[in-house]
Amino acid sequence: MSDFVTALGLVLVIEGILYALFPEGMRRMVADLLARPAETLRVGGLLAAALGLTLVWLIRH
Repeated sequence: MSDFVTALGLVLVIEGILYALFPEGMRRMVADLLARPAETLRVGGLLAAALGLTLVWLIRH
């Protein structure tokens, strides 16, 4: 459980840094995401989750 909380904390740190350093770029990115179809976001999310799971598995084994 502590690994999960650590991972969430790192996500927040990385996102926070991106928003602090590039606020206009992040605003444009969010607007672009809102304009994309749900299916595109779903596929992108599934690919990102699969990549993340693969990385965690490789590190742990």
